[in-house]
Amino acid sequence: MKHVHSGKVRDLYRTDDDKLLMVASDRISVFDYVLETRIPDKGAILTQMSLWWFDQLKDVVPNHILGKGDDSRSVLCKPLTMVQVECVARGYLTGGGLNEYRAGGTVSGVRLPEGLEDGSRLPEPIFTPSTKAPMGQHDEPISYEQVVQEVGKETAEELRRITLAVYTRGAEIARERGIIVADTKIELGWDAEGVLTLGDEVLTPDSSRFWPADEWQPGRAQRSFDKQFVRDWLLSPESGWDKSSGTPPPALPDHIVERTRQRYLEAYERITGASFSG
Repeated sequence: MKHVHSGKVRDLYRTDDDKLLMVASDRISVFDYVLETRIPDKGAILTQMSLWWFDQLKDVVPNHILGKGDDSRSVLCKPLTMVQVECVARGYLTGGGLNEYRAGGTVSGVRLPEGLEDGSRLPEPIFTPSTKAPMGQHDEPISYEQVVQEVGKETAEELRRITLAVYTRGAEIARERGIIVADTKIELGWDAEGVLTLGDEVLTPDSSRFWPADEWQPGRAQRSFDKQFVRDWLLSPESGWDKSSGTPPPALPDHIVERTRQRYLEAYERITGASFSG
C-alpha cells in the first residue's frame, strides 16, 4: 500500500485496487495542536463508533465505507473528492459558537435570540459552516452565503440539508440513550459517480460534543464525554500552559489520559449499547 496522507488523527493509504485504507491512531488534537501524548484505544473506539453510526445513517446519506480493515482501528473506503467546507450543525450553544454569539449575536451569520447562555438549547438546529484550514491552522466560521460562493447554490443547499439531517438523526438516537449531542462536524465529498457522500468519521467524541442529558444545565460548562475534558485541563492552572504563548501544549499526565480514555469509552458503550472489546 502507498501512504497518501496523515491528518491530525488518521493515516490514509491507497491499496493496489485503488481503494483507501483509513487507520485511526491514538493521537489527540486540541487547539490545532496534535498532542505528544496518546490516548490508549482511542483510534479503535473512534473507528468502531463511526461504523455503528454509518449504519444508523445509511438511509440519510451514503457513506464511504467498503468494509472493515484487518484490525479494529482501520476501514476500507472509497476515494472521495472532499468538499472544502467544514460542515457543522449546532443544537446547543457552546464553544466557538458561544464566543461568536457573545461578540455579535450571530453564529456563522445566523441571528440567534437574545439572552442565550453557555449550554442553551437553540430554537432549532442550525448549519454553522467554517473554512477547512490546513493542519496547524484554525478553521474560521463562514456564512451560508459564503458557502454558496465557494461551492454553488445547489451544492450549498445539499451540504446544509445533509448536515442538519445527520445531526437530527444522531441527536434523536443519542437522546434515547441519555446523551445530548450539542454539536457535530461532518466531512462530505463526491464519489466517482458525483454523489455527495459522508466520509472520515461521524458522531464521535472527536467530531461532536456529547453531554449527559440528566446533568444538562444552561449557564455553565457541561460535563462532557469528549475531548473538551482535555481542553479544560490544558486551560487550567494545573497544566501551566498559556494558550496565547505560541508554544505547544504540555504532555498529559497519566490521570488525565486515563480519564479521557474512560470518557471516550463511556460515550461508545452508552450510545451503541455494546461493550468495547478493543
